[in-house]
Amino acid sequence: MKKNPVIPYALIAVLGILTIIVLSMVGLNQQEKIEMAGEGGGESQEVNTDPEQISQNCTVCHGADLAGGTGPNLQNIGSKYDADQILNIIQNGIEGTSMPPGVVKGEEAEVLAEWLAEKK
Repeated sequence: MKKNPVIPYALIAVLGILTIIVLSMVGLNQQEKIEMAGEGGGESQEVNTDPEQISQNCTVCHGADLAGGTGPNLQNIGSKYDADQILNIIQNGIEGTSMPPGVVKGEEAEVLAEWLAEKK
């Protein structure tokens, strides 16, 4: 008795198509949740209030202890800028330098700016 070699391939194809359909339906449901969250209707994201933890975003350029690297030393930045100026730099970056805008956003940026302003 000779088996038809097309049947296993057809079975795999049908299972693959069904899997794609199921994953698409799950993805559509998640897309709606993401869109709602973007409009402010989703779950609220917890704000980190630990400035040392927030500053981990800065260590790539400013060094692990903020002593400088490709970016300037921030250990005494509070003697040069006040909290509002630091917040402006965090939010808008510095044109013509490697300081990008928006690395830290929202309330976390405010917490970080206040903390850095205390470093004198």
